[in-house]
Amino acid sequence: MRRKFRWDKKYLHWGVTAFCVIACAILFFMALTYIPVIGEALGKFFRILSPFVWGLVLTYLLAPLMKKLERKVLLPLARRLFKKNKKNSGERLARALSVLVSEIVLLAILTLLVYLIIPELYNSIEKIVSNIVLNGDSYINTVSTWVDKRLADNPVIEEYVSTALKNFNEGLVDWLQTTVLPGMANIVSSVAGGLYVFLRGLYNLVVGIIVSAYILGNLEKVGAGFKRLIYCIFTVEAADKIYEGIRFADKTFMGFISGKLLDSAIIGLICYIFCAITGMPSALLVSVIVGVTNIIPFFGPLIGAVPSALIILLYPAPVKCLIFIIFIIVLQQVDGNFIGPKILGNSTGVSGFWVLFSIILGAGLFGFWGMLLGVPVFVVIYTLINSLISRKLKRSDLPVETEDYLDIERIDPVTREIVRSPADDRGIAAGPGTGQE
Repeated sequence: MRRKFRWDKKYLHWGVTAFCVIACAILFFMALTYIPVIGEALGKFFRILSPFVWGLVLTYLLAPLMKKLERKVLLPLARRLFKKNKKNSGERLARALSVLVSEIVLLAILTLLVYLIIPELYNSIEKIVSNIVLNGDSYINTVSTWVDKRLADNPVIEEYVSTALKNFNEGLVDWLQTTVLPGMANIVSSVAGGLYVFLRGLYNLVVGIIVSAYILGNLEKVGAGFKRLIYCIFTVEAADKIYEGIRFADKTFMGFISGKLLDSAIIGLICYIFCAITGMPSALLVSVIVGVTNIIPFFGPLIGAVPSALIILLYPAPVKCLIFIIFIIVLQQVDGNFIGPKILGNSTGVSGFWVLFSIILGAGLFGFWGMLLGVPVFVVIYTLINSLISRKLKRSDLPVETEDYLDIERIDPVTREIVRSPADDRGIAAGPGTGQE
């Protein structure tokens, strides 16, 4: 009589575990071996899907505007229009109109920026090239004359600055003759490459707008499908925590981005008013540069001030350049101490050290976008880690707040009682100005 084979669940479990470990080790080895190929494949994959990424970004930015238009204006209007129609409450019409108006606002803003910036950029480049390339000697002579007048009472400094200007002029001429003129043949290929990038970006924008319009029109269904997927993969408790974290991340990102955009728009407008009143050259271009770079926390003012000051200096306008630098310093102080805190509030919730750390790390890993989004990303990660630490401390019956650990010498591992540091030690640790002697 044949005996029926019985599976031993314990050995089956170990066998499946061993197989998974070996398979993961093989996949990890192959990933290390073919990192360049995998990176190229992922890059190509993301390039193909870049229009959809643009669509998701546009959806995220336009969703608040679309919801407000629908809830405050278009939906009440549609309900009045379809008041007598029991089959149609006007919700679809309100949603379609709100999506359409949101997309029109986006296109209007982009068109306005292009219409204002491109002509100003062209005129500024033409003027700068005319001053330096075509009238380089005249430009240097103008700056030299201004330096001679300002430093007439300091002959040593005047001689040093004049020598530096002379060397700069000779180096500029040599650079034009040895580098710029021989490289004119590459202009055609550079223009072709720039045209391809422009067309690619235009294609991504057009498809992204179409994708964003579709998602905005079905926003609730898309959100419901995402929730359904989360609850399918994870347990109910884990899914609730994940969705809570997503809501917090959305609140952090939207608050930071909307606040910085409004703050930067105000700073750019103030800068333009000042530049227009004082007659600064390329007032619109300079104000746009200052406003856009102000979106970047901490380093934004410096990044925007340097090219703007150089544009003013190359006209040439050294006195106005100095006035502009002083104005930017004052403006950024006002923004950092009054305008920014009023708009953003305590949106980050982390210290200045961690803000600086997140910007440097983000810039090193992802460049401009890392500098721009490094702070809200770090805030989300910081909050998640802090939440996990607090939860662990609560389970261990330990103090949660950081301030509770300022004067702790040790905690009894059995009774969990806190042993405080002696008063003298606390006075020394507190430092001068605490009244401890």
